Amino acid sequence: MTRVLNAERRETISGETRSIVVFVHGYGANGADLLGLADPLGEHLPDTLFVSPDAPESVAGMPNGYQWFPIPWIDGSSEEESARGMAQALEDLNAFLDALMVDEDVLPEQVVLFGFSQGTMMSLHIAARRPDEVAGVVAISGRLLSPDTLKDEVVSRPPVLLIHGDQDDVVPPQSLPEAAEALQEAGWTDVYAHIMKGTGHGIAPDGLSVALAFMRDKLGL
Repeated sequence: MTRVLNAERRETISGETRSIVVFVHGYGANGADLLGLADPLGEHLPDTLFVSPDAPESVAGMPNGYQWFPIPWIDGSSEEESARGMAQALEDLNAFLDALMVDEDVLPEQVVLFGFSQGTMMSLHIAARRPDEVAGVVAISGRLLSPDTLKDEVVSRPPVLLIHGDQDDVVPPQSLPEAAEALQEAGWTDVYAHIMKGTGHGIAPDGLSVALAFMRDKLGL
């Protein structure tokens, strides 16, 4: 049974919804954490609705912090617990996206997934396995989970933009070329990459600018 995800949202500037950006936050954060990006992005995407759901599980010791799935080396959970949590969270996020597109009357090709850290892991995993291809995936400071099974499980190959800081001490920068290689081996032809120089585990202005250009292009704006 899927869990209903609470979501923050920033309405379109124009008053008309022609596209949606879904922010998928990282471990220990919440929907509000990424929604602030709607301010600089919305100026250039006036017909875009920004939606940012909270992950389904709270993180112990982190007030208002949520996780998509447990991370063993952080919280001491087992690999089995982590896998179960991720499988359930994928169902939750899929159901959320399905309902959102129905409610807002948009097609998958009008939707971009914008993930950060653990949210990137979720976004890359889910976009490849949804039957209807989304417009694109912005994947920041994360990594591609289960690269070995991707070839056998892939259903859709939406455009992907991989962004990573070269000083990231949380998720190694090497995760970007590893993800790019796995995606290309699984048949992706539309993969882009950007390295944020001097940036740790975060989003620098140059990375956000590249993400905006990518989204405008893939949404046809």
